[in-house]
Parts: sequence; C-alpha cells; structure tokens
Amino acid sequence: MGFETSGLHHVTAIGGDPQRNVDFYLRTLGLRLVKTTINFDDPETYHLYYGDEAGRPGTLLTFFPWRGVPQGRIGTGQATTTAFSVPEHSLGWWKQHLEASGTMPGTVVTRDSEESLLFRDPDGLQIALVAHPQPDPRAPWDTPFVPAEHAIRGLHSVTMSVTSEESTAAMLTGGLGLSLASEDSGRFRFQAGDGGSGALVDVEVTPDAPKGVVAGGTVHHIAWRAVDDAEQLALREELVDDGVGVTSVLDRQYFRSIYFREPGGVLLEVATDQPGFDIDEPLLELGRALKLPPWLEPTREQIARALPQLELPAANNPVRA
Repeated sequence: MGFETSGLHHVTAIGGDPQRNVDFYLRTLGLRLVKTTINFDDPETYHLYYGDEAGRPGTLLTFFPWRGVPQGRIGTGQATTTAFSVPEHSLGWWKQHLEASGTMPGTVVTRDSEESLLFRDPDGLQIALVAHPQPDPRAPWDTPFVPAEHAIRGLHSVTMSVTSEESTAAMLTGGLGLSLASEDSGRFRFQAGDGGSGALVDVEVTPDAPKGVVAGGTVHHIAWRAVDDAEQLALREELVDDGVGVTSVLDRQYFRSIYFREPGGVLLEVATDQPGFDIDEPLLELGRALKLPPWLEPTREQIARALPQLELPAANNPVRA
C-alpha cells in the first residue's frame, strides 16, 4: 500500500457527566475546549473536542459524555492508554498538581529514555503524561490553570492491547504506513515517519487479558491523519481491495473520516487534516457555542433542550477573559 500517515489525528473516548469532563480537561489538564458539538449518530449527546489553541491534528482528545453511562472494561481489542507529551522535568510538578486536584497518579516510570506518569480521569480513562529529553516544538495552550513550562504539548502516543501482534502489525505497517521502531517484552512500538510525539503507537500483547468492553472510561477509537481527501480516498480503495470492511467517507464538518477495525479488534479512523475547527466560529471563540451540522439545524431547539448546559471558564475564550 502507498498510504503513509503523518501521525495521530485524535483519540475519542466515552465519558460520563459532561460538566465534570469539561472541568477536568480544562482546569486540571489545561487543555482548550475547541469545539462543542454533538454526536452525529446520537444528537442528544455532546461531542466535546479538547486540544491546543486551534485544535490542530495530533493534539486532540475528544469525548462522547453520557450521564449515567455504565462503566467499561479496559482489555484486549482496545486502545488502553492515551499519552500526552509534556516538557522534560515536568512530571514532579504534574504529580503534585494532580494530587492537589484530587487525582491520585502512580509513580513515575522510565522506559527507553522516556519518563511517564500514569493516572485515570474521573471516569476511569487511563491517561499518561510522557516527558522525553527531545524537545516537543508544539506550543502549549495559554491557560492560567497550568504554567506554560509544564503544559501539555499534544498527543504523545496511544497504547493498544491485543492478543497477538502479527496481524495487527501487518495492518499498521501495510495499511497505515507505520514502521516498527522498537520491541521489548511483548511491547511493540510503531512510528509514523521519523516518529516522535504524536506519531507513535505502542502495541501491547496480552493474550491472557480479558476482552475490553467499550463504555464509560474507555477509548472508542483512534484516528490517524490523512493530508487531504484524495489521499484518504486512495487509502479507502486500497482497503476495500484488500477485503477490509471500511465505511464510506463520512463528513464530520471539521474533517472527513473513514472507519475500520484492525485485526486485533481496535476501531481505527483515518481523518483529513482539513478543513479544521475555525470554519464556523472565530479562533478566539472556539468551543463556546453549540455547533450543529447543517442537516440538524432545523432541530436545534429540540437538541439544545436535551443537552445539559455547560459552564466554561472565561479563559477558554480570550476575547471574554
């Protein structure tokens, strides 16, 4: 196959109470809410996008937050950990910050010159902060909640859990154009291009682990980047020719998407880099207003009534701060 992704586009997970979700990711982790929209398949549920100032591909963690959602189970056939990149020597600050915010992180672990700090969000989603000696050139979101010298730069990597690696590795390398970067005791790291933060996926082989159940506190899917529509469509045709069950191209307003499962069961998406999140509201106002696709605008009043009102800190929108 000729497709080679440049890295992660976003990760989408399932959460519980929407306001609690907003408070944690804006105030505790210091991300920006860049789009408040709805689940296109379930319009009475929010779809919340968190990232850097503009919601650039490779910085995004998104949520479908359902109040009262049953708890999922982390296991095989899932993305089990979502990791963010932070500056070197920041994990001590983050450990104290998380504890002060009521989140109890684990101990700092070192692997392949990277230090990581693992914790769970209020719904049980596994998150890691990774500090690497190689500088991350991405600028942090300017927020009063987390100092810039410690702030998240974007996604670092995602960990997938599967029962065996051969067929999953074949899809990652042959389908997405990744390459094997390292291997250590049943853990395989693949990278897009030259690797680095935002271009990595770790495949953990756990044959005896239970099968994961996608619900509250779990990842729904991982999205990889396609430069444009033409590249995405060419990949789709190749997947179809190889007998992979792949969706049609779906318009997500801020990017276009195709979805398919890799052989280990993890749901993957390939999303276009464009058009981006500022096509329907100014950069400084991102995330504040409820945005709907044109085909749902006629039912805006009904949808808005069904959604709980969200309170955002003024710092999310500098024009209002």
